[in-house]
Amino acid sequence: MKAVVIDQYGSADQLHEIEMEKPALEAGQVLVEMHATSVNPIDWKLREGYLKEMLPFEFPIILGWDAAGIVKEVGSDVSGFQPGDRVFARPATTRNGTYAEYTAIDKELLAKIPENISFEEAAAVPLAGLTAWQCLVDFAGIKQGDKVLVHAGSGGVGSFAIQIAKSFGAYVASTASGKNEDFLKQLGVDRFINYQEEDFAEVLDEYDVVVDTLGGDIQKKSFEILKEGGTLVSIVGEPDKELANKKQIKSGSLWLNPNGDQLAELGKLMESGKLHATVGQTFPLTTEGVRAAHKLSETHHARGKIVIKIR
Repeated sequence: MKAVVIDQYGSADQLHEIEMEKPALEAGQVLVEMHATSVNPIDWKLREGYLKEMLPFEFPIILGWDAAGIVKEVGSDVSGFQPGDRVFARPATTRNGTYAEYTAIDKELLAKIPENISFEEAAAVPLAGLTAWQCLVDFAGIKQGDKVLVHAGSGGVGSFAIQIAKSFGAYVASTASGKNEDFLKQLGVDRFINYQEEDFAEVLDEYDVVVDTLGGDIQKKSFEILKEGGTLVSIVGEPDKELANKKQIKSGSLWLNPNGDQLAELGKLMESGKLHATVGQTFPLTTEGVRAAHKLSETHHARGKIVIKIR
């Protein structure tokens, strides 16, 4: 099969296309013929070597954390899926990642793609969508009427967090540049904040939940707009516990736990039209295509998700 791999850590120029054997199935796994995957910031952070101690994979590494395709084979102890099923998942590891024509995935991480959703849209969901879901539902315990601030709402996690929060009946504010105002309002944002013109900490107050996708000073200032007993959940670093304790804020850094059942819930929201995957740009599964996709992701200015089309 064709795959795009790295043989050592470094820049996007380390990405290159090779031919390799299809992954062998273990008990409880299915072989997925990949139709699309997507690029997430963790991909190039791992490629650069920033996460090599946390994620000590062996070379060559196939990157990629999102899968959308068709079941080709099922291993032993697999029920609920059969060849021909359209599925999507966030696989458990990147040793046999998703920048490839085939990947093996544990059955419990899979969910079926709704018939009205394309492979490209489905590939945009697993990592970013599950991260947003677990921030809001698992960590924050979101409920109807909550006031939620989502930082960088035009990005992958941010755009899903806005829509998930709205599906629960929350009031949602979000920060982004002025060019993304219409986009965020289409997603359902109630209060748009152009960070180039407004300081969110000066215009918001008494919020229940903040989803932090930026860290640094933005994260610290987010404590100011939370009500006592509110929640700050970050995907980029552990919030300051001293600041949290002052206002009895529940705070923490979330690392995604792959979950097929939760992905199925996201699929239901997509099927009903309450959740839309925004595919910003699409690239082919080639050396040049994946390198270009990584370079775009590294700018931090991509709208929605960057998708790699495989078939």
